[in-house]
Amino acid sequence: MDVDKVAFTGSTEVGHLIMRAAADTNLKRVTLELGGKSPNIVFADADMDEAIEGAHFALFFNQGQCCCAGSRLFVEEKCYDEFVEKSVARAKKRTVGNPFDAKTEQGPQVDQDQFNKVMSYIDAGKKEKAKMLTGGGRVGDKGYFIEPTVFADVQDDMKIAKEEIFGPVMTILKFKEMSEVVERANKSMYGLAAAVWTKDISKAHAIADGVRAGTVWVNCYDVFDAGAPFGGFKQSGIGRELGEYGLANYTEVKTVTVKL
Repeated sequence: MDVDKVAFTGSTEVGHLIMRAAADTNLKRVTLELGGKSPNIVFADADMDEAIEGAHFALFFNQGQCCCAGSRLFVEEKCYDEFVEKSVARAKKRTVGNPFDAKTEQGPQVDQDQFNKVMSYIDAGKKEKAKMLTGGGRVGDKGYFIEPTVFADVQDDMKIAKEEIFGPVMTILKFKEMSEVVERANKSMYGLAAAVWTKDISKAHAIADGVRAGTVWVNCYDVFDAGAPFGGFKQSGIGRELGEYGLANYTEVKTVTVKL
């Protein structure tokens, strides 16, 4: 009861519990930075090598255990086959192993539960007929290491396209038109982050304006600054961290009126 504010970073499921507990106690202020299923949109006019490496980093960073991972990878039809082929080749080169080895790119998942969860999503992708082009298995016979996994021909209604996997599983979806991809990108309960890869700045701003996400990156991913606010739309959170907007969440405004 004596706590005036709670700031929480974690899953949307736990965010619901925290809001409920805050309401049941003293109506304490709550800010939440929660889950995501962030759209990462690649147009055919992008620098393809940069987009492939950027999308690889966006998804596989921290073993995929990143709230703003670019986990719905939308690729324009005109460059789809090339992008998929090169992304699979990049994933196959990813070094999985001891995280204390400087040459390692990917370590283990955080625990057994998360390992099992990720493997269940891989099974779901195969059952729903997404095309698994690499990975899908365990690395080694101990620990929680999972092969970098890439699914192509993913559809919006598949479990791996809708739910937060929080693991090294890339899902690649095809799109034709800008209006189509914006609509599809917004068909999610999440709205934490998004990215767009294109050489056309007008196209980039149109995506940034249309996609409901708290952060939109253009030709980059996971770029942060202490002065730039970060937080989510919809069930990706409430409030912002960092920047002037972040300070406002920790400020109570008092008005004092004096008769003279």
